Amino acid sequence: MTPLFISVLLAAMCLECRAQKDNVLQAKGEETAAAGGTVTLDCLYNSSFPSGNYLFWYKQDGNNSPKFILSRLSGDDGNTAAEFKERFSSTLDSSIRSAPLKIQKLQLSDSAVYYCALQPTVTGNTKTLYKNLWSKDNRILHNIH
Repeated sequence: MTPLFISVLLAAMCLECRAQKDNVLQAKGEETAAAGGTVTLDCLYNSSFPSGNYLFWYKQDGNNSPKFILSRLSGDDGNTAAEFKERFSSTLDSSIRSAPLKIQKLQLSDSAVYYCALQPTVTGNTKTLYKNLWSKDNRILHNIH
């Protein structure tokens, strides 16, 4: 029997970043793992603010709108949507500017586009994510399949 593989494509964005140096980076564009396994999606960030940065993770499958997974302000401090609490986790490490997303007990339904997003909280901006999901030439930024 052929093992079932899950492929994860990543996208990075910066919400309302004010300076060129404010950004997020997901070096690997795609991850593949076997069903039942674990995958960690990297997200590194640069910010002109030494603290007070919110990192967000979103999941988008098919033509659906992105779905909030979790947010982190520091360490494990933040919110995780109820449907993701059991298998999805992240810890923000401000010393290395990283907030990887760990997905455990992988399921075929985990195949999707995952967005890491940065929002410096000093702006006080509460605008939503949706405006930055596509590149300027309307290519999808990342995909999971």
